[in-house]
Amino acid sequence: MAVTYFRAGLLASTLSLMLMASITAADQPLRIEQLQRCGNLLELESQEFCLHVSGLDDTRFEVKLNGAPLQAENLSHDNHKVRVRISSADAQSGPLWFEQHEQSSNPVWVSLQGSHVLAATDQEVAKNMDDITTYVDLISLIIEEDYDGAEEAQRLAEKYNAEVVGMIPPLNTYQLRLPVDNLEERDALVLRLGSEVSIDAVVVEESSAEETAESEANNLPNADDQRWASNRFLDAVNYYQRRLPQNGDTETQPIRIGVIEREVDFDSPDFADYLGDCRKDSSRTCVYARDAAKPDGHGTTVAGVFAAAWNEGGNSGFLRGLDEVGPGFDVIVDRNSDAGITANVAASVNLVEDGARVLNWSWGIHRIGATDINGDEVDSLVRSGIAMSGYEELLEEFFLWLRREHPDVVVVNSAGNASSFSGSDDYRLPSSFVTEQLFVVGGHERSDEDVPVEDPRYVIKREASNIDMRVDITAAACVRGSSLIEGEQGEAHCGTSYATPLVAGLLAAMMSIDPELTPAQLRILLRRGAMTIGEEYDFEPTDADDLTAPILPSERANDLNHPDIGLSARLNMYKTLDLTVQSLERDR
Repeated sequence: MAVTYFRAGLLASTLSLMLMASITAADQPLRIEQLQRCGNLLELESQEFCLHVSGLDDTRFEVKLNGAPLQAENLSHDNHKVRVRISSADAQSGPLWFEQHEQSSNPVWVSLQGSHVLAATDQEVAKNMDDITTYVDLISLIIEEDYDGAEEAQRLAEKYNAEVVGMIPPLNTYQLRLPVDNLEERDALVLRLGSEVSIDAVVVEESSAEETAESEANNLPNADDQRWASNRFLDAVNYYQRRLPQNGDTETQPIRIGVIEREVDFDSPDFADYLGDCRKDSSRTCVYARDAAKPDGHGTTVAGVFAAAWNEGGNSGFLRGLDEVGPGFDVIVDRNSDAGITANVAASVNLVEDGARVLNWSWGIHRIGATDINGDEVDSLVRSGIAMSGYEELLEEFFLWLRREHPDVVVVNSAGNASSFSGSDDYRLPSSFVTEQLFVVGGHERSDEDVPVEDPRYVIKREASNIDMRVDITAAACVRGSSLIEGEQGEAHCGTSYATPLVAGLLAAMMSIDPELTPAQLRILLRRGAMTIGEEYDFEPTDADDLTAPILPSERANDLNHPDIGLSARLNMYKTLDLTVQSLERDR
């Protein structure tokens, strides 16, 4: 009898635990937290993706790609881990999400373009002589364009007993895992590989996802600071809504934006309505990203400048404000893997091949030995000379490919926050590249002057912002981040990282009005519409004293004696949109 009671009690306890687990799973929101290529990364016909999905239980669920359910035989499920197999012949890149118990997860972007590199684990990195964390056995080879990259990478792998584990085919770049155990062995093998006739450069990775985030949090603004008034943000939203209705003379076009960040918090009110099939409403802005654990992350704040819901949380997205009349903007947040700069480039290549017209790069690095405007050495986001030389070659290959294959795409990059020189190609990447397709953004903040917004004294340079003539334009450097509480104003975040998406979002809006605009034309309109920042000089300031490239007489074409000639350019979102519409109407 005692045994019977014991078994009955055990059964009741087990059923209770199962019920509690079911309730807990049902209460937990369905979120895709991780998505990575897995399996054979060199296989393109059938690609595998490994996902970590929280809130998923053992009952029936669906996985949808571009709105169509994936077949059960292409899925495997073990607790919160799901493996998805996709045939490239039967599918296209697009949003993927889960549905279970009448819940929809956040949609993530799955690219089938094939560029992917591996990140090192904690056991596969070491400190080099400069005390910088570096990859021990993973390196990337940039192969000369005369060679078939895949074949040459495999030949070299066999020659040196290595393994090809990743690739960026459009850049003829392939990642190898070397048969080494320490940095001395790695460096010896890197020298031998670098001497091969077919090798343009060897990329040694010294980055991590967190360290490449460009932000600084000193001297935060007051809560009532009108941070975006200095760029006429609300005026621009109102102009687009009023001037460009869907049934008007100007037919706007959907634009896709690639944001090189890791994740976004979909539990915050700013992003809570982006779950599931966002594109069922063709005119709205959509966000595709992995889910973050907290709302104050770099990716959530950057993406919020594009797409945060209005009056819900701490941020307000510019493109989200255009939803009533907009064509439908896709904001794709992805950084491929945590393999630093190499992964940033791989993600950028995939997104461009998936149709992105604008890339937001809110990141950058300095070489060891870089100095700020006071002559003091920069001590943040620094890399060794060997790493910088590899990154420079990789970024050069990217921009050459972009100009050759995708001349209509623009990259918007943060100038950086080291009070240094953004255009010093020996010490700063990627903002030092000179190409029409790269826009560099500095940061400013509100001054104490009681003057109209058009007055150059309305704002001042943000002390930490990098400067010089390579910077194209400045924008407000401080934003309010997202919060988990509806209606609550989030904490302030400052840096050129957050000025950058203001410019990138405006460029996307300009492209939606006139998709034929070239990068050169976009820059002309951006700077011709700009307000100014700074003071008048009797003589042209030295290069180091320019917050941006000075406004040229040709950029004030209607008044060559305009008093703003020679001053730095400050983003004017309203005027730039107006000039874009005027330009389109003249061309008709």
